[in-house]
Amino acid sequence: MPQTISLLEKLVNINSGSMNVAGVHASGELVRAELDKLGFATQWITMPDSVKNAGHLVATIKGKKGKKLLLLGHLDTVFEPDMPPNPYRVIDDSTATGQGILDDKGGVVVMLAALQAMAKAGTLKDNTITVYLTGDEELGGIPVNATRSDMIERAKQHDIALNFEAGTLDKVTTGRRGADTYILKTYGKQAHSSGVFSERGGYGAVYEATRILDSFRTVIPQIPYLTSNPGTIAGGTTLIDSSDHFTVYGKDNIIASSAAVLGDLRFLGEQQRRDARILLKAIVDSSHLPGTNAEILFLDGIPSMEPTPANKQLAAMFGQVNADMNLGPLTELDPMLRGAGDISFIASYVSSLDGMGASGKGSHAPGETINIKELPLLIQRAGIYMYRLTK
Repeated sequence: MPQTISLLEKLVNINSGSMNVAGVHASGELVRAELDKLGFATQWITMPDSVKNAGHLVATIKGKKGKKLLLLGHLDTVFEPDMPPNPYRVIDDSTATGQGILDDKGGVVVMLAALQAMAKAGTLKDNTITVYLTGDEELGGIPVNATRSDMIERAKQHDIALNFEAGTLDKVTTGRRGADTYILKTYGKQAHSSGVFSERGGYGAVYEATRILDSFRTVIPQIPYLTSNPGTIAGGTTLIDSSDHFTVYGKDNIIASSAAVLGDLRFLGEQQRRDARILLKAIVDSSHLPGTNAEILFLDGIPSMEPTPANKQLAAMFGQVNADMNLGPLTELDPMLRGAGDISFIASYVSSLDGMGASGKGSHAPGETINIKELPLLIQRAGIYMYRLTK
């Protein structure tokens, strides 16, 4: 544990925000050195210059026995260098804080320490295990064809995938919702504001966007696992939009001629994804306010990880480890409580389980913490579980 905690502190104190390519590489090199010691063959998977990401650290060890495991984690965090620093700091005998300590530096440490324990116990040899640590998970891995194609191809060559994002002793993740982006655009007649609501002026683009969003608000919550969040909205007489922001001009005495909304759509399963797009488009296309029109565009994001029977079987096996270690019962986490993640890109190709990482609170927030006392148990549990899976 002392060397594990030391490595965690070093990782936390390296800023590895997704856009900090040098920092992500530095974090990866620390982990790479430890994987090299275990006999893994390590390499960096580089990205095209246009992607502007650090790439991914991949480590492989090949044997001739048992199930082939793919272990996932990520090196990047949401905390970029221009944000207030939060170095590693012990709060009390059970809690430490620091940027990315839970998501996902703690998870990477759990994975690595479990592999080190397996090596010391002699259970690592003769196994086929691939460690895949991405450098852009917090950016959503976009564009997928550039950033996740190698991961997907490798996943097809394995039997089981385990993701070492934040976990607990009593919950495990068999399903995660996916996340797509939608762009809603509405149009109205530019005219003097005194004519709003009249036949000559109509209702304007902003009211039409409001009608649609309010319909989303009332209809979507009635469908389990489906949510839609309008993250950015802009409207006025002139609207300029690019891939990630809007520029808008207008006046309070002019009816808005255009408006746009950038939002996300979260779903569980490909069928719900398709059905949701049909539903939202139907709302957009129906009952336009007088003098307005609208359209919606969907952009593929991260697919969902469906809670398949195979995933549930993995969870049951994991629960048996809990029982054998006297850790109490293990239940499946509600997919509503977990966002989209890397494992979703490969979950349709390989049996998958998530929530194998460290326990703590406050992911993506300045006060992010890790439970130090539970760390040894999580490491032991992961090591035993991987040993049983490879057998």
